[in-house]
Amino acid sequence: MATLRVIIDQLVAPVPGGIGRYTLELTRQLIATAPRNCDVEGVISAVPQEKADELSAKLPGLAGLHRATLPRRELSAAWQHGIIGGSGGGMVHATSLLAPMRKHDRRAELGTQTAVTIHDVVPWTHPQTLTPRGVTWHKAMAKRASKHADAIVVPTHAVAEQLSHYFEFGDRIRVIGGAVSDELQLPADPEARIEALGLPEKYILAVGTLEPRKGLAALIKALSLPGTGDLPLVIAGPEGWGDVDVATVAAAAGVDASRIKVLGFVSDSDLALALERATVFVYPSLAEGFGLPLIEAFNFGTPVIHADVPALLEVAAGSTFVVDRTTPDAYAGQLASAIEAVTSDASLRRRLSISGLDRARAFSWRDSADKVWQLHADL
Repeated sequence: MATLRVIIDQLVAPVPGGIGRYTLELTRQLIATAPRNCDVEGVISAVPQEKADELSAKLPGLAGLHRATLPRRELSAAWQHGIIGGSGGGMVHATSLLAPMRKHDRRAELGTQTAVTIHDVVPWTHPQTLTPRGVTWHKAMAKRASKHADAIVVPTHAVAEQLSHYFEFGDRIRVIGGAVSDELQLPADPEARIEALGLPEKYILAVGTLEPRKGLAALIKALSLPGTGDLPLVIAGPEGWGDVDVATVAAAAGVDASRIKVLGFVSDSDLALALERATVFVYPSLAEGFGLPLIEAFNFGTPVIHADVPALLEVAAGSTFVVDRTTPDAYAGQLASAIEAVTSDASLRRRLSISGLDRARAFSWRDSADKVWQLHADL
């Protein structure tokens, strides 16, 4: 019996985030698609038994759950410095750069191989959006991956190309993207949830935080410009980021705070509802490795606007209204123009809706899992 050991520690992080979603969905499908005589084991940091039991319940069919002897923070530091322990043996697949990497020869040590995942190049291109410790850790782990990983998984060819400016991974790179979760389903009581969330009849939807690279500040400023009419903005995300908040940004832009509704963190069913009802989905991010929210919006036939970020262009494949950025100062105006173009043209909205629905079918977690199994078979 061959065992694929998947590093799923992101699922026990204080805020699992997008990588946590990626980890959960991919691992579920790795279990479901395991070849004959293969199974999947999870690897996590030292957590209480109750937490481990909760995680096991989320992943039925998991062959086992290996708990390291160190808590998450200490484990990440140990692996950064090459202190591996019992977590680094066998066939290892890491859903991030958190991985037990050491010098090895997989031909001499049959069954020993390590694949890691690099989701984006933000630590190099936008380090100000991470903590200094986070930037240092990501760069150090990527350096270890360049020396010791047998394969590097990236979500898009765009990320692969960007990484080539920093590392020579060569033919170790594999492009394996994500998909929409099966849990992103409309609620059973949509009208009740619409009322509870306070969703307007028509609105612009955005997801994310005020983190500078996410571009939400520019979108809020766009509300003060001609083109957006009186459409309100609904944000699925937190009120603030660091020392800034939505109300302050709106006031600085001269936007009436009543035009903006912040939902905070929402459940899968509420997010599905917000996506399905939105007049247009705007994803103003300035840097992404994949852009899962685009596919989530496609899945509900919602027209999408986004900036000309290489990874987003690759994922969208012509199914969106693209803002070709010129200068940072002009970006808000370009977003306002794009919103006007889409919201005022019913035939354009219909075309974007149909092409988005078609594009969404190109992505599935089952396909992603099959590619991971093939990757390890090839190694």
